[in-house]
Amino acid sequence: MITEICAKSILRKYKKIESWFMTHYGMNLYRGCIHNCVYCDGRYEKYYVEGEFGRDIAVKINAIELLAKELDPARKRKPMPKSFMMLGGGVCDAYQPVEKKYCLARQTLELIEKYNYPVHILTKSTLIERDMDILKRIDNQNKAMVSFSFSSMDSDICSIFEPGVPGPEEKLEMIGKLKKAGISCGMFLMPVIPFITDSLEMIGQSLEKAKEAGIDFVIFGTMTLKEGRQKDYFIRVLKEHFPELAAKYENIYPENHKWGEVSYEYNRSINSIFDKYASKYKIPKRIPPAIYSNILSKSDLIIVILEHLDYLLKLKGKKSSYGYAAYVISKLGVPIEELKTDLTKIKGIGRAAAEIIREVLKTGTCRQYEDLISY
Repeated sequence: MITEICAKSILRKYKKIESWFMTHYGMNLYRGCIHNCVYCDGRYEKYYVEGEFGRDIAVKINAIELLAKELDPARKRKPMPKSFMMLGGGVCDAYQPVEKKYCLARQTLELIEKYNYPVHILTKSTLIERDMDILKRIDNQNKAMVSFSFSSMDSDICSIFEPGVPGPEEKLEMIGKLKKAGISCGMFLMPVIPFITDSLEMIGQSLEKAKEAGIDFVIFGTMTLKEGRQKDYFIRVLKEHFPELAAKYENIYPENHKWGEVSYEYNRSINSIFDKYASKYKIPKRIPPAIYSNILSKSDLIIVILEHLDYLLKLKGKKSSYGYAAYVISKLGVPIEELKTDLTKIKGIGRAAAEIIREVLKTGTCRQYEDLISY
């Protein structure tokens, strides 16, 4: 059932730059998603998606009117932070089937083009082909980036867990078209579904296919199962198709994990498989600097590189405090290049982090980061 609603606002500002997406702002043009992915945490009660998730969709019919005001620089006391506008994710896919009728994503891209922002789109839909004309124009004047979400390359499994989504081969074909048009593309290999799409063979196959399609980067993640509606629905479908696995899920999803995270031991073992194959195919494990370095402010660039370094080192089983250093920088309140104090005198920024900060300020990147991101 489709319900038309009026929203109070569209842009959702993050507390600091989101280094997975290179954005300060996200947006949901719809609430609910007809893709109806079994694992989607949009079902979680605290996300306040009303009705039956996967069937009942709320359309924010005033979204474009609101967004035009929120993006207009003439209405701002100070400029919005320089970053990509993020379209997709959250509790909906902006390119789900209802978009064919309402065209909110297309109208959003027209506004992004008008106000000269770069854009990053995360989707599972090939409907994005409709908007290739605008994406090419945005990419020429600024930058456009499109990421596709995959759980595996197995069409039969995808038909069970992603019933409303185009198959993996269709998405790979769409990546090829976007790359041919010169648009940067990423793969969000997430979530891998425990004991179903997380094997050596399946993760390896996904990354091999992504490499063949010309992907620019891959973001990897395990599945969360939040207590309540999300977990109940997933386990019900799991028992219908893979009843022998239900007991294993009880072992790797402790009830005391607030956000439904998988156990540390499982997460570590699966991430090591990902690391092995991403390194084998030399696919960057985060968005590489060549895509975003000319867009972000120096402070945001440093935050992103430190957070990426933190992830990449931990992926290798090493300790890192760079993530905390990034957090400290995000709280400084002034651009880091304007600081006159010794960086190491700032609590949370050690000598190694200070050296990286100085290197990024001087060169726009970091040699250690460049070495780790693809290997």
